[in-house]
Amino acid sequence: MRVKQGASITLRLTVLFALASTVVLLMLGYLIGTSVERHFEEQDMEILSGKLELTQHALEKVHSERDLDNIPQQLDDSLIGHVGLAVVVVAPDGQKLFATRGIEFPQALLDRPAQTDTAHPLVWKSAQGTPFRGISVMVKTGIDGARPATVAVATDISHHEYFMASFRNTLWLFVLLAALLTGFLGWVAVRRGLSPLQAIRQKAESITARRLDARLTSDSIPAELADLVETLNAMLSRLENSFRRLSDFSADLAHEFRTPISNLMTQSQVMLSRTRTPDEYRDVLASNIEEFERLSHMVADMLFIAKADEGQIVLSRETMALAQVAEDLVEFHRLVAEEQAVSLTSSGQGEITGDPLMIRRAISNLLSNALRHTPSGGQVCVVIESGENDVRIVVSNTGKTIPAKHLPRLFDRFYRADPSRHRDGSSSGLGLAIVKSIVVAHGGQASVVSEGGTTSFILRIPRAA
Repeated sequence: MRVKQGASITLRLTVLFALASTVVLLMLGYLIGTSVERHFEEQDMEILSGKLELTQHALEKVHSERDLDNIPQQLDDSLIGHVGLAVVVVAPDGQKLFATRGIEFPQALLDRPAQTDTAHPLVWKSAQGTPFRGISVMVKTGIDGARPATVAVATDISHHEYFMASFRNTLWLFVLLAALLTGFLGWVAVRRGLSPLQAIRQKAESITARRLDARLTSDSIPAELADLVETLNAMLSRLENSFRRLSDFSADLAHEFRTPISNLMTQSQVMLSRTRTPDEYRDVLASNIEEFERLSHMVADMLFIAKADEGQIVLSRETMALAQVAEDLVEFHRLVAEEQAVSLTSSGQGEITGDPLMIRRAISNLLSNALRHTPSGGQVCVVIESGENDVRIVVSNTGKTIPAKHLPRLFDRFYRADPSRHRDGSSSGLGLAIVKSIVVAHGGQASVVSEGGTTSFILRIPRAA
């Protein structure tokens, strides 16, 4: 089944750069276009206002009908040299006193002065399609009692419209080219920016089960990726440690199984080499049963540890007095201690909430381990100390000091320390690993200290709620 992949980071950032640049350029073009168009309008309004004042001044000098007849000639003379400029003067009765030839003013412009006192530019197109911008006002004449006339002034803005159309076309073309260029430059920048990730990928591809000691270098890695590299290196360290432990466990497991299986095969082959008496067969079968029991205990311990590692151990929660548990276990192991001439004691008290059977098993394993490695005349003691948040169970024994390099791995499965702590045939080699699994399942910690001829295994378990 193929995994559906999303768009690459390079593509996403490239598109983002292109869109961002397009939006910025469009906004900039809009602002520039608006400013240019407003500038043209202000220029036109300046010309129109000037011509409007000229016309208004001329009408204010009209004091008779004869003066009014001279207005067309005056206005014609004033328009000389002003290409594209048009003027119309409409009497109150609607009669046109003057109008530039070839220009038809819209009625809306002529009606506007009656609606407002402020001159507003109006844009329209003539019958020939020529665009105009115009304004109109009411102007009083010098004739007594005469109503104001309407004066409208307009200018041709075709060259402005042409410039703006060309500007917009250029703007759109520039935006398109800029978006493509920005996208390309963004792609180049992103590719260069993500090159450290490619280096990390290539380095990670070279890491195999045989090269778990390899680490990602962080010398040329950007600060943004430094945390990622550290996390990956920490993960590789955990994988290397787990893989090493698994390899050691597999090798130790094969070694532990090889001895009883070899014994079973050898004894069986020897017995089958010739005819034996019933008693001889019975003795061999009894010996085989012991080996099978050893294998069965080892498999059961391995299954227990595997469940503990997966968090599948189901604990019963009971409040127990550890002093009584320790005393019972000391009495249980006292016969073995007396045979080895070892002093065995317990002291202290404390309460925890946990599984009684598992706690007993953990303390019993520590006592068995201590008795196996305590020389004749030595001492084994169990001390229970109740702290503020937890209870310490300390199982100590006298004997040879364990080198410090072995202490961190004493709770590992099948781990072999020096010969003074070597397992004998009665041990599966999983006792301390089981102790740690039980303590961790109860939310506690297990540790060991060995100095001055005394070795102490310390279990910290939370106090009873």
